[in-house]
This record gives sequence, C-alpha cells and structure tokens, in this order.
Amino acid sequence: MTNILISGASIAGTATAYWLRRHGYAVTVVERAPAIRTGGYKVDLRGAALQVIERMGLLDAVRARATDMRVATYYDASGRPLTTVDADLFGGRTGPDAEIMRGDLNELLYDLTRDDVEYIFDDSITGIAEDGTVTFERSRPRAFDLIVGADGAHSNVRRLTFGDESAFTRDLGHYISICTVPNTLGLDREEAVHATAGRTANVYSTRQDTRAKALFMWSSPPLTYDHRDVAAQKNLLAQAMDGVGWQVPALLDAARDADDFYFDSVAQIHLDRWSKGRVVLVGDAGYCASPASGQGTSLAVVGAYVLAGELATGGGTDGYERELRPFVTANQALGPANIKGMVIGSRAALWFQLTMMRLLPHLPGRNRMIERITGPIARAANAITLKTYDH
Repeated sequence: MTNILISGASIAGTATAYWLRRHGYAVTVVERAPAIRTGGYKVDLRGAALQVIERMGLLDAVRARATDMRVATYYDASGRPLTTVDADLFGGRTGPDAEIMRGDLNELLYDLTRDDVEYIFDDSITGIAEDGTVTFERSRPRAFDLIVGADGAHSNVRRLTFGDESAFTRDLGHYISICTVPNTLGLDREEAVHATAGRTANVYSTRQDTRAKALFMWSSPPLTYDHRDVAAQKNLLAQAMDGVGWQVPALLDAARDADDFYFDSVAQIHLDRWSKGRVVLVGDAGYCASPASGQGTSLAVVGAYVLAGELATGGGTDGYERELRPFVTANQALGPANIKGMVIGSRAALWFQLTMMRLLPHLPGRNRMIERITGPIARAANAITLKTYDH
C-alpha cells in the first residue's frame, strides 16, 4: 500500500486525504495549526465541485449548512442605502451553486477522514529528500512514497521543492483582509457594502451566526511585510482604509481585536508543472486563482478528486496535469476580470456600476445582462468533464 503524506489540513488537504484513502492509500496529514481550522469566510461550490461533493455523499450536509444569504446593500459614506441586490447575483451564483462557510466545509471533510487518516497537528515539514524521507519540526523523520503540498498559496512544500514563491506569483495589484467582528449592524443573512475609488469594505452575517465578518479589499502596489506579523498587517490595513467613511472606522477598531485576522495580496500561483520527483501540489499551493476568482475552493475540491483518481488508475501526476490544467486555466482567468468589479478604480466607474445595479430589475434584456455577470463563472466552473475513477 502506497504511503502518502499531505501537508495542510485545509480543504485541499482534507479532500485529497478522503479520495486517496478511498482509493486504498495509507494517508498521513501534517498541519501546522494545533487543530483543524474551523473559522474563515464564506466560499462557493459550483459546477464540477458540486459533483465531487455529491460523490463524497456530502451534498445534503453542505446544503444544510448553507449561508442562506438574502441580499447585499450598498451604502454611501453617511450610511444612506444606495441599492440592494439579490445575494446570489452579488456572488455570481446560479442554479444549484452552494455557498458555505469555509470552516464548516472543512469540518465536514475532516469528519469524513478523521477515523481512517493519520492527522499530525502542531507540526510542519522542514525537509524533503529525493528518496522520500521527510523531516519535521517536532516529529521524527519518516519515509513516504509521495508528498502532497496542500498548504496554500504560501506553500512550504512548494518552497522546499520548487523554490521561492516570487517566481510563481502573479500579483493582481490588490490586497484583501478578513476577520470576525461584532454584528453591530444587526445583519441577518445580508451583506452591507461601502465602496470608494480603489477601496471596498463589506460586512456580512450568515445564517446561524450571531457575529459578522468584515472584508476589506483595496488596490495597492506591492507591500513589504512579514506574513506572520499580524500586528504589522493590522497597521497596513488601517493605513489603506484611512479616511473611508460609513462604518469603516468602527470596523477597523474591531479588526484590531480580532483573533482570526487574515491579510494577503490578491495574487495567483502559476507553475509550468505541479509535480517534481516525489512531490505534487494541489489547490492553492499549485494553482491559486486568488479570492477574486471565487473559485479557489472549487479548484481545491476538484483538484483533490482528479489527483487521487489519476494516481489510483495509473495516470499518475501526468494524468493529473492533463485532466486538470484546462480547468485551472479557465478558472484562473476569472481573477483579473472579477477584481475590476470588486474594487472600482474611479468615482465615475463606481457611479455607473451602482446605477446599473439599481436599474437592472427594470431594464429590458435583464436576463441577458445577468448572464454577462454569471455566465463566465458558470462556464469556468463546468470546464471539466469528471471521470469516474474505478479502482
């Protein structure tokens, strides 16, 4: 039985662990955090990813934990509502698309695997030898037949095997920050948005959540900061959003106290190959599409399914590349296009967007205009025909 190590117990890692174990492999997952990560923001599952979720027997559980968002409302600097749109249209969702909190999905995946997969928490990989010997920060060295890097856009496994991430990163010229804040606006399955030229603030509360999430996005040249220095990142956020009205000052104060603060560039990872020797990458580690794509979670879920299936049926990492590459390319293309609608570059463009949102329900050809918004996402989400992998 082939012995496989996965680095990272986020969605890419837990989903890969499930499919590898289902195909009969012995699987170990090492995770830097002391426990499974249950926080995070809301994520979408569309197209092929929903097919994979259904094949895992999780579709009903995912729908039971759906965010159930209703509307998104834009406000001006003084708090006056400008326009309200349907939450699915705001998120680019159509038909059966599902939205769920990232932590809820990861819990479901972890529960599927915890009894059959070895999880090692509070540890990480320090070295990978050509013969498959892996060294760890805390655990003793062990030998594996394959090492899967499922450890995110700043992948430690990718750095150890492929080199510095700067060689593979495409910066989209924006930054994003997300954290949990008190639901002082009394939001109920709704999003409240305030946008100015180059800066957007969004706060939302989902079903069964008494708190809220604050999300900030802004355009910026590359910033120099330590990915592990959260205090410095909070300062950078405050500087970036300084002078923005509405509820932003209060949200920034709340962000100072948040213990789940997330801050990163909006960027993509592009590699010519996702495997090298005994190492293969899945999810953001190999092909991060950026939060702007709205497809990062779907890429992780589909990538896990295809990787495990190709390994089990003889296609190997070459088959994984061949089957998944067009799907990744289609979904990564969404990022640069979508970011322009998430952070508006000028006051004139912002006025035009808000006016179109306000008029959309009353315009002739409304369905065609909605398809222009949702169509590219739906086509990318379905840009792969999933094999049925027998073993």
